[in-house]
Amino acid sequence: MPHDNSRLDAADLRILSVLAAEGRIPVTELAGRVGLSKTPCQTRMKRLQEEGYIQGFRAVLDPARLGLAHVAFVEVKLEDTREPALRAFNDAARAVPEIEQCHMIAGAFDYLLKVRSTDIGDYRRVLGEVISRLPHVAATSTHVSMEAVKDENGLS
Repeated sequence: MPHDNSRLDAADLRILSVLAAEGRIPVTELAGRVGLSKTPCQTRMKRLQEEGYIQGFRAVLDPARLGLAHVAFVEVKLEDTREPALRAFNDAARAVPEIEQCHMIAGAFDYLLKVRSTDIGDYRRVLGEVISRLPHVAATSTHVSMEAVKDENGLS
């Protein structure tokens, strides 16, 4: 069911915008930046969390410093796209740490995976030993990222 964004006013949207960029900002600084006092700002943040607009706070890590600079996008075509096969693939993909994102796609293939690894050799291993063996995988096609020009998650 779609969310009713009409409940968000300009102050809510300012809070969300600042938090998306600076999740660790102190509440007093956030309040000043969005034009509220501390208590109303805290109240709004709590409501935005309870209503699911804010799903959590996390550290944004530098993958290159962690030795995970290699990014590949993998098109996956399944041999079976009935609901049990989709569920099996989804569950298995969620369990693979190298799969950073998994999207079901409407088009010429069934899934698009963002896979992060140490280098092309490590990626080859993940593809051959893990991704190709996920339930119902019929074929894959790889696109290697040369540079992240824009990555809103800060993982570039």
